[in-house]
Amino acid sequence: MDYSTNFTNTYLTLEGHVDLEHYRYVYFMFTLIAYIMIICFNSVIISVIFRNKHLHEPMYIFIAALLCNALFGATALYPKLLIDLLSEKQTVYYKDCLLQAFCLYTYGASEFTLLSAMAYDRYVSICKPLQYATLVKMSTVRKLIFLSWFFPSCELGVGIILASQLQLCKFKLNRIYCDNYSVVKLSCKETSLNNIYGLFIFIIAVFPPVIFIIYSYVCILTVCLKNSKDFRRKALRTCLPHLLIFINFSVNMCFEIINNRLESKQIPHIITMILSVEYVLIPPLFNPIIYGLKLQEINNNIKNMLFQGKIIYNQTVLQK
Repeated sequence: MDYSTNFTNTYLTLEGHVDLEHYRYVYFMFTLIAYIMIICFNSVIISVIFRNKHLHEPMYIFIAALLCNALFGATALYPKLLIDLLSEKQTVYYKDCLLQAFCLYTYGASEFTLLSAMAYDRYVSICKPLQYATLVKMSTVRKLIFLSWFFPSCELGVGIILASQLQLCKFKLNRIYCDNYSVVKLSCKETSLNNIYGLFIFIIAVFPPVIFIIYSYVCILTVCLKNSKDFRRKALRTCLPHLLIFINFSVNMCFEIINNRLESKQIPHIITMILSVEYVLIPPLFNPIIYGLKLQEINNNIKNMLFQGKIIYNQTVLQK
């Protein structure tokens, strides 16, 4: 099979689905509800930040960017998954499979980069408050957000291009969606370059942001311990949501990476498939809830928006 035929006409079979003949519509309803909830929850917080000018500050702009990234990652997975759940055959063209892998990997890498940018914002705000206006200007925020998406997309784009050059001798993925590592394993040619580059990307996409986030919070904790209880309470109120989200995403990504590499036969396949989508389910679903509950400014604006909506609804009912 030559390269052009391999890339443009070949389709892959997604064999990760379990008992679709019995539970097709149950899986579909749960997936659809999860996707709708992700869209609604994230859109509400983004809308609140966009509509209220007093929230046009670096911390809230970073939150909006993080939630936009969650919508991007969810959209890369759920529409295709919903179609597959209602289809007799779960197939995907090779080029579309690579595109989905690129989008999901970019989502994951950008999430870590955005979380490190948010950690920088909190670090400067708490550890260097007098320099905050100079170090975290809106122009700086825009550059950090742009780089948080640009660098991961470039790095992962190279990996996808390398994967697209492979000649496949297997055409079945034991997954419910496409990822670059699984696609590379389908090749009948030498894949050392792909594996080495994949490991390189993993190291530079994960470790520098994680190390910086840990360093920034060690510094924040040190400053908090030296200050009053009131200072510690205010610092904790703004830092706790970010810290919870960082831990949540890191744990879910670890599950996915370990689960994908080990392929243990001792773990039931249905559990393996659930673990494989956790990083595109739990963070996008719970991040807006955490920010909505923990950050008072966002919480108050959501309550005001709901209150105004109730007033408009009551006025409409009375007019009728």
